[in-house]
Amino acid sequence: MQTLSERTASFTDSVIRRMTRISLQYNAVNLSQGFPDFKPPKAILDRLAQVAYEDYHQYSITWGAQNFREALAAKQSHYMGRAIDPNSEIVTTCGSTEAMMAAMMTVTNPGDKVVIFSPFYENYGADTILSGAEPIYVPLVPPDFHFDANVLEDAFRQHPKALVLCNPSNPCGKVFTREELETIAALAARYDVYVITDEVYEHIVYAPHQHTYFATLPGMWERTLSCSSLSKTYSMTGWRLGYIIAPPEIIERAKKVHDFLTVGAAAPLQEAVIPGLQFGQDYYDDLLAKYTHKKELFLKGLDDLKIVHNDPEGAYYVLMDIAEFGYDSDLEFCEDLARLVGVGAVPGSSFFREQVNHLIRFHSAKKDETLLEALNRLESLRKKYLPGSAVERTALISPVSEIPAFWEF
Repeated sequence: MQTLSERTASFTDSVIRRMTRISLQYNAVNLSQGFPDFKPPKAILDRLAQVAYEDYHQYSITWGAQNFREALAAKQSHYMGRAIDPNSEIVTTCGSTEAMMAAMMTVTNPGDKVVIFSPFYENYGADTILSGAEPIYVPLVPPDFHFDANVLEDAFRQHPKALVLCNPSNPCGKVFTREELETIAALAARYDVYVITDEVYEHIVYAPHQHTYFATLPGMWERTLSCSSLSKTYSMTGWRLGYIIAPPEIIERAKKVHDFLTVGAAAPLQEAVIPGLQFGQDYYDDLLAKYTHKKELFLKGLDDLKIVHNDPEGAYYVLMDIAEFGYDSDLEFCEDLARLVGVGAVPGSSFFREQVNHLIRFHSAKKDETLLEALNRLESLRKKYLPGSAVERTALISPVSEIPAFWEF
């Protein structure tokens, strides 16, 4: 028989989603895949109940129902500080996952190059490869995950077609400063590069940090495809509602890609979420306060357990350093963590292009009682028999004071 696609042989299944399956297998508290365990806002659920008995069960307009796009345009116009045309500058997608894929296919041709910061959300590499493009990885340097402007320009000198920017960043929680974004913008203009942004955590940015929409920087609207979703803002990751905002000539291409990828997002859900898109600033203030509380609760718990971790500036992910346990494989560690301790996490190596095997990713988008249960289970971490791939141990190998610095890869 003929061989199958070579593109699909160059990457694995989603490690994030795999860890959810492993968490379920061992009845572990799932802090791996980043979805909340609390419901969307009541106003949205109430509208959903009504929609079930109304006439929204057939296809909507392929690139998004008119009233959905109008509500989304009004919201994003307010937060982006720029009038968004709902008819020519938005395409509705099945989550930001499709938005990013459609954006990549809109911009690139086979053989083009795409700049991706590392660490990165695992879909970006697959999106690039499936589009026939070639990724160029630029490291974000810990502990603050800044980039070296000279290294970034070296990547631009390879004449990429696009750059992918996740802000705030999954998995490290970095919020790019305006100065950093201006550096990227200057290079994008100088080398004529498109920028595809993933801004799904736009409303989860912890003080004193602030989110800057890349498309709002001078001269960047024309070359930016702003991708996002409603999943994280309204706790509805299963609804799969996302979008691309871009200039009309780009959106016209993206509409065609979207049309043949998925036809359209779910019509009843587009209708049901409109009350959420009409929320005032109070909702987003409360949202940030809630996630700030969850972050502080979880990080304090990790500190009390003397678990080494970073302090995210945005989003709801936390990186833990597992160097003290002596594992060569962070995947093996995560499998043992689920099996022996009962907590699910994602191996950090799935996010890094560099050889990083001493980090794992948790998330804090859970009810307080869920986070407390996870912390309670983590208390036994150093007492459990955790066989490393190089050595076997039943207890902590060295005092915390002797553990190598968290960010010394």
